[in-house]
Amino acid sequence: MLLRQLKHPDIVELKHILLPPQPREFKDVYLVFELMETDLHQVIKANDDLTPAHHQFFLYQMLRALKYIHSANVFHRDLKPKNILANADCKLKVCDFGLARPAFADTPTTVFWTDYVATRWYRAPELCGCFFAKYTKTIDVWSIGCIFAEILSGKPLFPGRNVVHQLELITDLLGTPSAAEIAKVRNEKARRFLSQMPPKAAQPLGARFPRASPEALRLLARLLSFDPHTRVTAEEALQDIYFVGLHDPTREPDAEPISKRDFEFEKRKLSVEEVRDLIYREALEYHPAAKAAAAAGGQQSGFVFPSAVDAFKRHFAHLEAGGAVGTAGAAGGAGAPRELRRQAVSMPREAMATGLRADSHSLARSDTMNTRDTAGTLQQPDADAESAMAEG
Repeated sequence: MLLRQLKHPDIVELKHILLPPQPREFKDVYLVFELMETDLHQVIKANDDLTPAHHQFFLYQMLRALKYIHSANVFHRDLKPKNILANADCKLKVCDFGLARPAFADTPTTVFWTDYVATRWYRAPELCGCFFAKYTKTIDVWSIGCIFAEILSGKPLFPGRNVVHQLELITDLLGTPSAAEIAKVRNEKARRFLSQMPPKAAQPLGARFPRASPEALRLLARLLSFDPHTRVTAEEALQDIYFVGLHDPTREPDAEPISKRDFEFEKRKLSVEEVRDLIYREALEYHPAAKAAAAAGGQQSGFVFPSAVDAFKRHFAHLEAGGAVGTAGAAGGAGAPRELRRQAVSMPREAMATGLRADSHSLARSDTMNTRDTAGTLQQPDADAESAMAEG
């Protein structure tokens, strides 16, 4: 439901949901996404020569996606390199909204403010022991900071074995939090652990990331502030001096508000049958004819919808026989199946210009985005800004 409403070039597009054969008996759901070649985890692992231009463009895209997501009042809650898809032209797209949640003023605490979110290595310190009663959107900013540090160094920043080890690694780099920061900790055991920790001085980030520019390190420090109340927001980060030449407010739109009505179901405990009905109704959004039939009481309308499982069996049998996949397969012929299985790809320096041009083109297409400006209307990027971006 979130991906149907969050339309942005830096967010993976959910193109289709295969309609289950029966509305009340299905066990599988098939989602069809746009095809991307790899993910950021593989890119980092396969490339030890990423340039400062790569670092900057990667972070810019992630923060621009995050600004859009947060403007819709949505928390992603599970950002990590494997959830950032990538193409060889350096284009990134945020994916996997399985833990994402929209926040409304009356969202039940037991539903939304659960502390066990995000993969531990990319989990903000306030989530490492229920530090705060309610966390802010900057939990996602912390995750982006960890990902950026991994891009800079080629290895995870805080690979904790458990929550305690995670906090030790964080304080090894950032130093022990101040008494004021510790006083905000609501969990008594976590507060005691931090209070009894031997004092540690913060490490200079330049020593940890010797090849990073001073501007990159200053922004990294803002992304990785221990106190979430002083941590930079995605919108503020995009205005940082690090993005001179890239930052342009017309290219960093806000989202249309998420419909509160669509998420009323989160206020109560649902039965399996109710969850299945909600999933089926969401799938109908991608099948106008079937949706119209269902609205007209079409369970007995004679509509026959093919099984998703059978369709996939036929599709993959066709692939194994060397068949084409859309236009890409037609061009690739028998090599298409191998292309689909391709893993990590290199990121040549010349790909940067291609990525920037593609980025400008995708932002120029208003039909690919669900955006609003300060007046609440659709906005179109300035042509001169697009041209400057492509040339840059």
